Amino acid sequence: MMLLVTNKKARHDYQIEDTLLAGVVLTGSEVKSLRLKQASLKGAFVRLIKGEAWLVDAQISPYKFASNLEYDPKRMRKLLLTKKELGRLVGLKEQSGRTIVPLEFQLVGNKIKLKIGLGRGLKKHEKREKLKKRADRREAQRLLKSKLKGF
Repeated sequence: MMLLVTNKKARHDYQIEDTLLAGVVLTGSEVKSLRLKQASLKGAFVRLIKGEAWLVDAQISPYKFASNLEYDPKRMRKLLLTKKELGRLVGLKEQSGRTIVPLEFQLVGNKIKLKIGLGRGLKKHEKREKLKKRADRREAQRLLKSKLKGF
């Protein structure tokens, strides 16, 4: 498994409770662009339409050597999930008011997969607490490291 593109903002804005790996319907030039890591998941989300999952607002830049002139980098892309996974996602999303967020594109074997997460949006004060805890943990590690160097 090789990581191609990540959505760093997703883990900051959402508390991810569950993750799934989904296939994505892509064109050949999109695959080549993704292998060159020329994509962005910033602002992207997953929408459920008529029993199917679609990736919306993910930008995959056009491949430099492709001759496709009518290419739309932000087109909707279908996600490939089993009926069981899709039913579980629909149930959890409707039941608890969660959001389905794309987390990262991965190269698994010879296929490109999208890791999606079911998450709850964080409020501003929760984000601040999270950042403060991280800063405190770093400071404690720094102090511990400096005391250990003194011995």
